[in-house]
Amino acid sequence: MNALPTRPAADASRPSRVRIRHLQDAKDAGRRFAMLTSYGTFTARAFEAAGIDVLLVGDSVGTVVLGYESTTHTTHADMLTFTGAVARSVSRPLVVADLAFGSYQTSVQDAVSHAIELVRAGAHAVKLEGGQIYADRVRAIVEAGIPVMGHLGFTPQSVHALGGHRVQGRDHAAADHLADDALALQEAGAFAVVLELVPAGVAERITEVLRIPTIGIGAGPSCDGQVLVWQDMAGLSDFRGTFVRRFAEVGDDLRRAAGAYREAVETGAYPSREHSFD
Repeated sequence: MNALPTRPAADASRPSRVRIRHLQDAKDAGRRFAMLTSYGTFTARAFEAAGIDVLLVGDSVGTVVLGYESTTHTTHADMLTFTGAVARSVSRPLVVADLAFGSYQTSVQDAVSHAIELVRAGAHAVKLEGGQIYADRVRAIVEAGIPVMGHLGFTPQSVHALGGHRVQGRDHAAADHLADDALALQEAGAFAVVLELVPAGVAERITEVLRIPTIGIGAGPSCDGQVLVWQDMAGLSDFRGTFVRRFAEVGDDLRRAAGAYREAVETGAYPSREHSFD
């Protein structure tokens, strides 16, 4: 059997368990922090070993794992399954789980009950998309004792309403609206806000006015933290968006490995005697 990645050795400069207060401390001290998506045991353990502070069990699991066209197809049941897989696999990172499309838009009560179920599955915090219109959901979830991360700019669950994957906040009115939404989330009790596909200058402005951390994805270098979908970061996906830096080419390595395996099987080179039992 293949061994899981080993857990990292203790590091006195890093907390043994990342809490939301540590992200606030990082913003206050001007330290950047990293967040990556994770949907299963092997990536969760690998990212923990790499020192990633926050693991996002994103509803992007629907598109990058389950093969759906958009995140609107990801269900709450999907999120419970993958949240549990990640949470059971790590001890240090802050685990944040997305509230799936349809699990919080319908009512405050639905938002709270679904957030509670994600926490029971292992999440330490939940994330939802939208600004002032969902401030009441944020407030209610926080009052229930669950930390909430907001998400503004391009919000994938609204891809059809937004007319596709488009940068948000380009004009003054739209930028002002984003800033107002961010402040509304902060006042409702959100502990951080993701800014996706937002002009760098707008993200810098929002980061400066908020007390809480901002986390960018296609929002320039001024945010307090950054997040990427891990398959994009590692070069497993074919997505090559302007904002994505590929830190490896895992897809190429995987294709080569699979091809070498196929060839070894077809030629009879695998399994050999060393891979067999007497």
